[in-house]
Amino acid sequence: MRGGLRDLDVRTRNNVTITGREDGPVVMLAHGFGCDQNMWRLVAPALAENARVVLFDYVGAGDSDLSAWSRQRYSSLDGYADDVLEICRELDLRRVVLVGHSVSAMVGVLAALREPERFAGLVLLTPSPRYTDDDGYRGGFSEADIDELLESLDSNYLGWSAATAPMIMGTPDRPELEEELTSSFCRTDPEIARVFAHATFRSDNREDLPGVTAPTLVVECAQDVLAPPEVGAFVHASIPGSRLVTLDATGHCPQLSAPEPTARAIASFVAEVL
Repeated sequence: MRGGLRDLDVRTRNNVTITGREDGPVVMLAHGFGCDQNMWRLVAPALAENARVVLFDYVGAGDSDLSAWSRQRYSSLDGYADDVLEICRELDLRRVVLVGHSVSAMVGVLAALREPERFAGLVLLTPSPRYTDDDGYRGGFSEADIDELLESLDSNYLGWSAATAPMIMGTPDRPELEEELTSSFCRTDPEIARVFAHATFRSDNREDLPGVTAPTLVVECAQDVLAPPEVGAFVHASIPGSRLVTLDATGHCPQLSAPEPTARAIASFVAEVL
């Protein structure tokens, strides 16, 4: 029901906000694990100058409706792809450029595979289709590393957040950014965070990449503990016709640590595909 209760429910459920030009191309910004749409605040205004920017929180994050969360739905990345597609359907969004950060890069891949007609392009920002190493593949972590990471998170989420967020942000010269990511992690309900973390760090979406038909920009950072250069190269090589851009930035969250070049890369791609 367009314009009715279901529209209101989806907007409220996912705390959807829309900025920018109403007649501009649609850019949808999808945040990563432990974050919310506020992580895009330094990039969104630049994009909004020439685009209609759609921001949202996954159920369980930010100001979403926590009562809509269920372990069954969100124990795999498919549940997060459902959020993306339901927002697109209810707002009647078409020819969307979806910008997915971190795990949301693979969420974007899943959404584009399911409803390719909705997406004019994908921007995969610091993506990883699999975090653990495998034969002929370097994800950056051993199985034991991931086991330890998840066991630590399960036993003491707040302590895990304080120890891990600075490593993920990777900006020791800018402690305020590391503190912001730590605070973002700590605001997330621990049970919801545990389920999302297991869905994220146990995922393997390598076989999904060759099926992507939308024009795709892969954006990596020069130094990123979570997604080393081999991962960006793998994603680029696996998606037909994709383009790879390496930002002169450190860490896993360039929308905060290097917002200007991040926004330029996204805006340039949007201009190309739309």
